[in-house]
Amino acid sequence: MPTTNGHAFNPALAKVEVADYKTALEVLESEYSTGDGLDAYTLLDSTHRGGLTYNDFLILPGYIGFPASDVALDAPVTKRITLKTPLVSSPMDTVTEHNMAIYMALLGGLGVIHHNCSIDAQAEMVRKVKRYENGFILDPVVLGPETTVAKARQLKEKWGFGGFPVTGYTIADGTQKGKLIGIITTRDVQFHTGLDDSITQVMSTDLVTAPDGTTLTEANAVLSKSKKGKLPIVDKNGNFISLLSRSDLMKNLHYPLASKLPHSKQLICAAAIGTRPEDKIRLQKLVEAGLDIVILDSSQGNSIFQIDMVKYIKQKYPHLDVIGGNVVTRDQAASLIAAGVDGLRIGMGSGSACITQEVMAVGRPQAAAVFNVTSFAARFGVPCIADGGIQNVGHIVKGLALGASTVMMGGLLAGTTESPGEYFVSREGQLVKAYRGMGSIDAMEDKKAGSGSANAKASNAGTARYFSEGDRLLVAQGVSGSVLDRGSVTKFVPYLIAGVQHSLQDIGTKSLQELREGVRSKRVRFELRTVSGQAEGNVHGLHSYDKKLYS
Repeated sequence: MPTTNGHAFNPALAKVEVADYKTALEVLESEYSTGDGLDAYTLLDSTHRGGLTYNDFLILPGYIGFPASDVALDAPVTKRITLKTPLVSSPMDTVTEHNMAIYMALLGGLGVIHHNCSIDAQAEMVRKVKRYENGFILDPVVLGPETTVAKARQLKEKWGFGGFPVTGYTIADGTQKGKLIGIITTRDVQFHTGLDDSITQVMSTDLVTAPDGTTLTEANAVLSKSKKGKLPIVDKNGNFISLLSRSDLMKNLHYPLASKLPHSKQLICAAAIGTRPEDKIRLQKLVEAGLDIVILDSSQGNSIFQIDMVKYIKQKYPHLDVIGGNVVTRDQAASLIAAGVDGLRIGMGSGSACITQEVMAVGRPQAAAVFNVTSFAARFGVPCIADGGIQNVGHIVKGLALGASTVMMGGLLAGTTESPGEYFVSREGQLVKAYRGMGSIDAMEDKKAGSGSANAKASNAGTARYFSEGDRLLVAQGVSGSVLDRGSVTKFVPYLIAGVQHSLQDIGTKSLQELREGVRSKRVRFELRTVSGQAEGNVHGLHSYDKKLYS
């Protein structure tokens, strides 16, 4: 008798043997030797499936036994430096200058300052990042009693802050320290009309100080109890030693994930340089400004120029971490690892504004590149940055799952408030910002790096990155365009972080390390996506819709 509507299903009538539901987990373990889908090694086997991009596959879900907020995103960006979040902004002149670098570091990531500018301009940007947030400021700008109110205002405009210790003596560059006699603040000079007056006439002399040897915790406690904006540290003779700022104390509360050096509490700063001889001069200025990480910026990192530069840096600046690249093969990576790099940057032609693969017929699909290079680099303890092809949270997670320690974003961040440039309204009436690849003609013809010199092309970051300094005819490997407004990174980056945490929760892993271990052990599984599968996984079948990503 067939089962009709409203009748309970009777297995005996259907002659189907049904196992006890309580044994489902035991049956799964005993009778299914492998999990659903494919392991990463099978998925990324180029001999059978060709080169895959991030859109060509999905990660299969696991078991959720924890809240998304418990997911840890700590990730090494070099052998010696670890970030709280695995997000890095690209060294492009429409993406990362000091403002982006500051906020990426405050939010737990890292910003890499571009080098399509003069040496002094790039060094100044590094200096602004390093001075933005400190524990004890060991080398603050110090003024002497001869300084005028007008000069104090100029220094406020130059440095972006207006609180300066005043000592009994100083020198031109403001680094000499002496007996502390007061502090000058923006409030002291803001409405003072006598611009030629000495700052000693308006400075604050009612100071709260702490003795030399005070710990950072003790100093923070003194500062939090006082109503002062600055806490000078002095020795037994009253000589100025260092400074603590209330604004930095507030930043510690508002940005608990901030990427900071443990000994100085300064924000971690990275910057890019080329591999030309004059880049050694640039690097020296950047190191003097406080640089922590240098990225050697080249579209093809496996060159004698980069290998020699890596060896030079490791010998002259052993404290400085060096990230080499870009690479997409094990052979490329091996050369740079052997030279001594502390990290690698993976990607060639996968960026949204890059046309290297189209024009040069050289490169590699990003998923295949990331998996093959990271699998090799992991044997030598070298962290890798997946650079390019990141369009959304899912791409970030896929890059991390395939072995990257961090991901680098260009176009995804170019439309934020903190990126360089001004907003404008497109022909369609949308708010946008200019964005260009460093291989675009616009970028390669930019003369800022040459400071107006006759041979500006030779100093240009775009021509250096694509080995085009001596070319009479420039061949573009990038395009210029615009990207939609994304608001501030202070909202957009937390959205990315939360998205990555929820994704790892779905996968069933509580940290990036656990995710990568799961991939290596073949416990984390993947599935190929057909063209129809990709269409199904996106919005479809709607007359209209509003795609709001976060609130």
